[in-house]
Amino acid sequence: MNPSVAAVLLGLLLGLGLWLLVVRMPFMRATTLAERIAPQVRSQDLRSRLLRTAEQNITPFGPLERILAPVLRDAVQWLGRFRFSNSALQERLIRAGSRRTAVDFRAGQVLLSGAAFAVTLMLCLIGVFSGRMTPFVAVLASVVAAGSAHMVQEQWLAHRIRVRETRILREFPGLAEMMALAVGAGTNARGALERVASIAQGELAGEFSRALADTRAGMPLLEALQRLSKRVRLAPVERFVDGIVVAVERGTPLAEVLRAQAQDVRDLGKRELMESAGRKEITMMVPVVFGLLPLTVIFAVFPGLAAITIML
Repeated sequence: MNPSVAAVLLGLLLGLGLWLLVVRMPFMRATTLAERIAPQVRSQDLRSRLLRTAEQNITPFGPLERILAPVLRDAVQWLGRFRFSNSALQERLIRAGSRRTAVDFRAGQVLLSGAAFAVTLMLCLIGVFSGRMTPFVAVLASVVAAGSAHMVQEQWLAHRIRVRETRILREFPGLAEMMALAVGAGTNARGALERVASIAQGELAGEFSRALADTRAGMPLLEALQRLSKRVRLAPVERFVDGIVVAVERGTPLAEVLRAQAQDVRDLGKRELMESAGRKEITMMVPVVFGLLPLTVIFAVFPGLAAITIML
């Protein structure tokens, strides 16, 4: 084997081992709710440890399986977020507010990955012909570039979904209050939706306009609202639609339901803000500990050191 290729392989193995050491440390893994409550709900096993049945390995690798099993489990969960099927991808595109189809998105991914592969391969071939790079490294870099381009598209779509959901939750309380005022003034549910969709702007107002377009095409109002909740897939919006459906079917006061839904969303926003502040508390300590505290110590110690130097 070429010494450079062997060096690259050994370096990759060393990097993989160091990466495993880092990512498997407790502070690098978020504790799940199931792991948190497992000691409290686990049934007590009174049998001796010597009589317990040992866990059977699925593969014949033994210790290697126990080392790699958590990593593979995390990798499967991570890949499961991307949902490679076209139906799931179409749902994600709808949640992102995109008009593209799943086939168009996959075609864009293939084109971007192919362009990244071709450009990287051309650049690496220059290094191969000049003797600065081996063919194996060139192919590996091209594959990594293609995979990175594919993942960039997935992350971009996930980012668009998060941004759109944040906008919808930010717009929701105000629109619900406007609908409550319109219903309190004597307008029915469809009239309130039409008024809100005509004077408001934003993601949720656009979804209201789309639901009204479905009703004008002959679809019942309640079915159009249920389709809206399926497109958005946010718990507050789903509860909002369910409240409207129940109020219309049973004749309960709709204005009170809308005001209660708006207040729930405001409370949810406050809770999320407090949770975000709690998660960033440690991050906020970094500039204090590594920035302000050393300067404070220097300003406190420097006059004494200067006085000692003068005396000497």
